Parts: sequence; structure tokens; C-alpha cells
Amino acid sequence: MNAVLIAVIVMLVLSLARVHVVIALALGALIGGLLGGLGFEQTVSVFSDGLGGSAPVALSYALLGAFAVAIARTGLPEVMVSAVIKLVGKSQDSRRQALSKALIFFLLVIVSCFSQNVVPIHIAFIPILIPPILKILNELKVDRRAIATILTFGLTAPYIFLPYGFGAMFHEIIAENMNENGLPIQLADIPTAMAIPTAGLVVGLLIAIFLTYRKRRTYENRALIGVKQEKQDYTRASIIVAVIAILLTLVVQTISDSMIIAALAGIIVLLAGGTLKWKEADGVVTDGMRMMAFISFVMLAASGFAAVIRETGHVDLLVDQVANIVGDSQAAAAFLMLVVGLFVTMGIGSSFATIPIIATLFVPLGMAAGFSPLAIIALIGTAGALGDAGAPASDSTLGPTAGLNADGQHNHIWDTCVPTFIHFNITLFLFGWFAAMVL
Repeated sequence: MNAVLIAVIVMLVLSLARVHVVIALALGALIGGLLGGLGFEQTVSVFSDGLGGSAPVALSYALLGAFAVAIARTGLPEVMVSAVIKLVGKSQDSRRQALSKALIFFLLVIVSCFSQNVVPIHIAFIPILIPPILKILNELKVDRRAIATILTFGLTAPYIFLPYGFGAMFHEIIAENMNENGLPIQLADIPTAMAIPTAGLVVGLLIAIFLTYRKRRTYENRALIGVKQEKQDYTRASIIVAVIAILLTLVVQTISDSMIIAALAGIIVLLAGGTLKWKEADGVVTDGMRMMAFISFVMLAASGFAAVIRETGHVDLLVDQVANIVGDSQAAAAFLMLVVGLFVTMGIGSSFATIPIIATLFVPLGMAAGFSPLAIIALIGTAGALGDAGAPASDSTLGPTAGLNADGQHNHIWDTCVPTFIHFNITLFLFGWFAAMVL
């Protein structure tokens, strides 16, 4: 019995059963470690040592949460809500509401895609942009699951296909690991190979927006966690300072490549501009950390989980078992290779970290099965990306939840992970398999 498969299945089943995802990750890691022969003490030790892997990101989210709460207190959300209400009209005209929703969807797709390639800030924009517009989404009765799929699409599709920003890093990892394992390729080949799998993500996004989540859904107009319900006082100066703080945060994130420094820069601007009072700063930071505590703890637990399943050595064993099963069938080989990628990425929570693991054996396995270099690229790239959408411990799902659950009305598993898994992993799997067959 493969410890990686069991650990991931236990984690997913417990999460779907509404067991807290941190507990699900811990129990999955424990069971996986025991089945992998690590023993109780070593499993606990590896899990504990692995917790530090996501500490910088967890702290980043906590500080970005503080920045988001501070922005909410500037009155900027009130201005945005008022502007959209004027655009929509109090008559609840369906055509104007539809146009407003389409505009918001389009802008979120553009911003989230740009966050991977043009201005590579990754998930840093979500706690800043999404919480202030929740009231707007409520006014339009937008199903937040549609927003979750839009954000996850933007966090996933661009780096898979486009060789810029994080995409350049992803493509370089694929090329380097394939070269190291005996199959030299050119970076220019990767976009060609990944075009069909990326088309699968586009199809999944269109299905989510125009079919699955097109109906109206009602949410309560709650205050953000850490922000009082009463209307926020604001002036033109406070709005200007808030906008400057947001822009500076994005610029600093791009230059420093540190969400921690970026969030601190934004908070300093709000303090210097007088919109965040010095005596209120302690409470704002505490409230922001409270809002992002769930995400931070999931990230920490996910690092421990990934450390345990890597330590068992059963990831390589899983790939070896696949090699023994497929025989000469290309269709079966492609199918099982993608299944392995799905389980490994769901467990590790990172497509970037999955590529070096699976390329070691996917290259010789693909060559033995007679796949072309382009087909092997498509299999490795797709297998690495599978699970990034839908994984409880992935940035691509934790990021959207961080923003959409700022008022406590968005469930991480059922409102982000399940929708994104259904619409993206299934289509990516099918299109990735098809790519391997035709390239």
C-alpha cells in the first residue's frame, strides 16, 4: 500500500467531511508517515521540522491581512460600493447588473493573470483587492464560487502557458529537469506543448462562469473580520492615501519579491498619511492577523504534510509502480502518469515542487512508451499543475479563500477547493491526456 496515496486520500476525505483542514493535514501526515515506515516519533519530528517551510508566507499573509483591515478603515470600500451602486442603479435593472458583473469578472481575470506574468506579485493582491469589493459582489448577488474559479484560473493558467514572470520559472524547472534526465529540450517548445492543457483550463473557467455559477446567490452584508459594522468615516485625503498605499505595496512587492516588506510599506504609508492612527495600529494588526490566521495555519500544516510524504520515499515508489503497470500502452501510461501527478501535487500543494520529483521517472517512462518530446513536456507540465487547483494546501486555493472569506461567509473546502477541482483538474486532466496522444 502506497503511503502517499493513503495520506492524500485521508486528508481529502477528512477535509470533505468538514474536519478542519489543519487537523486533516496533521492526521494524513501521521498515517502516511506510519505506513511509510517512519515510525511515530520520526513522523512527528519530520512534520514539526517541515512546519518552518511556509513560515515566511504565513507571516506575509498575516501582515497583508493587517493591511487589508487598515484599508477597510480608510473608507475606500464605501467609495467603491457607492460607485458601483450608481453604475448598477437602484432600479435593479438586470441589464446594468449583468454588465457590471461582466466588468468585474473581466477585471479580476486580467488582474489575477497579470499577477503571474506581467507584475509577478502572485497572491499578494488578493487580501488587498477582494475584501473591499465583497459588498459590491453582495449587491450584485454574485456567487463567490465563480470568483474563486476566476482567481484560481488567473493564478494557474498563465504560468503554465506563458514564459514570463512565474511562467519563466515554471518552464525553466521543466526544461532543466528534463535535460538532467536525458531528454534535452528547448524552452520555446514548452508553450507549444502546454497550449492544449491550458485550453482545458479556459474551458473549465467558461463552464463555471456561464453555467455552474451563473445564478444569483445571496450573502449577508457583514463587516470584515476586525472591522466594525458601522459606516467608516472618510475624507478625500484618506482615499488618496489608501490608493497610494495600495499602489506602493504592489510596487514594493515587485521590486523586493517580499510580501512581508510590501505589507509593511503599505502600513507605514497609512500611518504616515494619518489615515491609520498610531494608537489604533496595534489593534489593526491583531485584527488582520486574526482574519488571516486560518490561511497561515493551513500553510504551516501543509509544509509539514509535504515534508512527511517526501521523507517516506513513497513518491518514487508510486512512479515505479506506475511504470510496472502500464506496459506498452501509451493511453494507459499517459492516464496513470497524470494520476500520479494529481496525487503528488494534491499532497505537496505546489506544482513547482512537484516537477523535479516526477520528471526523474516520467522522462525515461515516457521515452520507453514512445512518446514524443512535446508529449512528454505536456505530461510533465500537466502532471505538475494537476492538483494545484483544488488542493486544500495550495496557494491557488488558499489565496482566493483569504479574500472571499474576509467576512466569514466562504468555506475553503466547499466554496473554493471543490469548485476549482471540478472545473479545472478534470478539464486539465482530459486535455493533458489528449495532448499526450496527439503531440
